Amino acid sequence: MECRHCASPLEKPGDFCLVCREENTEAVVLEATRDRVTLTMLAAEDDHDRTEPVLGETTITTTPEDGENEPIELRNFAGLVGDEIRRKRPEEVYAGGERTVIRAVREDVHHKFYRVDADDPVGEVRKRRGTRALDVVETPPMEKIGGSHSTLIGGRTGMQAIQTVAGHPHVKKVIPGPIDAGGNGSQSGLRAKVTRADDGGNVRMLLRDGSSVQENRIVTTARDREMGERIRADLNDVLAEDEFR
Repeated sequence: MECRHCASPLEKPGDFCLVCREENTEAVVLEATRDRVTLTMLAAEDDHDRTEPVLGETTITTTPEDGENEPIELRNFAGLVGDEIRRKRPEEVYAGGERTVIRAVREDVHHKFYRVDADDPVGEVRKRRGTRALDVVETPPMEKIGGSHSTLIGGRTGMQAIQTVAGHPHVKKVIPGPIDAGGNGSQSGLRAKVTRADDGGNVRMLLRDGSSVQENRIVTTARDREMGERIRADLNDVLAEDEFR
């Protein structure tokens, strides 16, 4: 493949061009199982010079280990996937499949990461990108947290859950609500869940810690319920991957 900007040869499809310093891949889609990850590289939506937005695929495999060797093997596997992502320098990474593998890759790279659950992840991402058009908020997560209620249930763990949500690029603000300690919860440990979007695209996150419940308002960049539901799904997937659900 040649660079779509300067026509210099690229070692692999979608690689970042080291000659003109321009990216060729805007998004990477990961389809992960425990022993295999397929990366699909997608061109920019406004790349009118191409009729085919899929630039190419790369598959990375591993032989899963058991016992004390598993963490090292999984970390090395994630590192190989991360190396492929870094050589593309995409704007976004979408991932579906095995959560343990996705979590390990997320820890290895620093790109915007989105969960996608579909039988055809590449097709779903192409549809999602074509209708997204949502503003991105670059504010650091801690600066997005505000409101009159400063106490969070779950202490440090509750704050970690709030920061996980606040780190999403389409979240503008997280406003903690009052704590209701009158429930009959039987679960041990803190749990978090993002509820159905309202007509304006905003959502709420429920934090539960034993019998205590706290409802936190999340202001998003969505303009309607449909786009808010897409953000809600992303947030719940991230919370699940970080083991808050």
